Amino acid sequence: MKFLILFILTINTLFGAIDLNTATIKELRTLKAVGERKAKVIIKYRKKHCLKTVQELKKIKHIKAKKILKKNKGNLTVSRCTK
Repeated sequence: MKFLILFILTINTLFGAIDLNTATIKELRTLKAVGERKAKVIIKYRKKHCLKTVQELKKIKHIKAKKILKKNKGNLTVSRCTK
């Protein structure tokens, strides 16, 4: 079952962008240079601050946003903020 979920998330990453405002930990972990700790930091940050652009990832402390943005170019998006 875990393999199936990982496979589906990998396919989603290859063919669809990951929304930084709505992605789960598992979805964020499919990104290059993002492990569980970084995924949790992103989720914690977005609970207080809605990301309006992908570049705002650089505002999050303790992650290497430039590396994440470079390795996942075209695979990241942000949904409209509702707050």
